[in-house]
Amino acid sequence: MTETAQDHPATSDDDRDPPSPRPRSRAGTACWALVAAAALFLGWACWQFWDLRQGADQDMARDRDRAVVAAKQQIAELNSMDAKRIDQSLQRWQDSSTGALHEELKRTRADSRQKIQRAGTGATGTVSDAALTALDRRTGSARIIATVRIEITRPGAAPTVQRKRFDAALTRTAAGWKLKSLTALPANTQ
Repeated sequence: MTETAQDHPATSDDDRDPPSPRPRSRAGTACWALVAAAALFLGWACWQFWDLRQGADQDMARDRDRAVVAAKQQIAELNSMDAKRIDQSLQRWQDSSTGALHEELKRTRADSRQKIQRAGTGATGTVSDAALTALDRRTGSARIIATVRIEITRPGAAPTVQRKRFDAALTRTAAGWKLKSLTALPANTQ
């Protein structure tokens, strides 16, 4: 007897069991887990390094900006005098300074008061430009150069204007940046 197609139906590809997946070895799984963990750690470490550098740069920029703002204000104060409020003006001079400059202003306060009172001259200093030339965050010191416009008023006379350049050294104190020296720079004679 011959076998017919009906006796043994043909099996189609759909009727077959799919081949079983190849079992993964424990070593292969562990290797992939280590690669994934290393990639995650590398990403985290790079982010931390970038964030740390950004923080340091931001701190440096913040210190730079604070030093420049303080210097501009204090240089303007030391070039200003209200002839009607001499004591308050002299106090602002001292409040703007520290170290040897502060001591000198304190020591010469009475003499300065008498000279200003006799002259009756007032002045308003305005810093027109300033630039940081050095900043050492570790020691809390900075140097600034500035140009100042000073309007001088005398009783019975029209106001006059002077322009000066200064080199200033600053020190970071508990109260913020303060001038520790202020030196007038000679004008260019070209």
